[in-house]
Amino acid sequence: MPVHIPHSITEATQLLSDIPDATLLNGGTDLMVEINFNHRKPNNVISLRGINELRSWSLDETTQKIFIGSGVPYSEIENGELKRMLPALAAASRTVGSPQIRAAGTMGGNLGTCSPAGDTLPVLAALDAEIHLASVDGVRSMPFSEFVVGPKRNSKQANELITGVSIPSANGWQGYSKVGVRNAMVISVASACLAIQNDSLRIALGSVGPTIIRCSETENWWNNAINSGSQVTDSLVEEFSRRVASEARPIDDHRSTAEYRRHAISVLAKRLLQRSTQS
Repeated sequence: MPVHIPHSITEATQLLSDIPDATLLNGGTDLMVEINFNHRKPNNVISLRGINELRSWSLDETTQKIFIGSGVPYSEIENGELKRMLPALAAASRTVGSPQIRAAGTMGGNLGTCSPAGDTLPVLAALDAEIHLASVDGVRSMPFSEFVVGPKRNSKQANELITGVSIPSANGWQGYSKVGVRNAMVISVASACLAIQNDSLRIALGSVGPTIIRCSETENWWNNAINSGSQVTDSLVEEFSRRVASEARPIDDHRSTAEYRRHAISVLAKRLLQRSTQS
């Protein structure tokens, strides 16, 4: 199995064009598990670890948007300046596996795998992140809502690689929570991100549907209620959590039941909202 090691995005996209069946490798925390269990047998691998452009991030002072390269590891996102500017993304990154996994794993891998259980994906959905792609034909960008098209399916073309994401810097409260079958190093049974951005509440859910779910109906109801002068009462918070749970589309599987997932989402939504109103 040949492994190709480009050192620039240009080199990587040319390799992808020349070797259409190549498999992209970044942190390898998903891919190597599949290879080890003989679930995947790639003919060619393109390793992206040597591309410094993918392992950096920057803040656009004019737009206040943060570009995070697809190769930036979770361990960097969960600390320092990125933690301050994107607290929900930092919180989600802290829940990914062990410290060793977080040192290797990347958000680009989360996007490439596109599992509804991907920890950072509800954050990208709630914050209206923009996904950036590159190929020998040029570059393009799209909103997260258009990037994810189904369970473990995205709209990336075969000759494209994910170069990074752009996310607005936080200007309000942000939080992320998840439930698993144990307290650490676990795939989520249910997860949620709640953010107040530009005085507007956003909430997105993971692991409770075929894709990440943005609770648009609940958002509109809540924002209209608050803008109309409604006070945040216990009954309003309860109604919020009930509405969020009703937008979930969970299933029974080997990790949980649909009934428990819906209950868990209701609890997560309630707790996140309570934290946001108490901050």
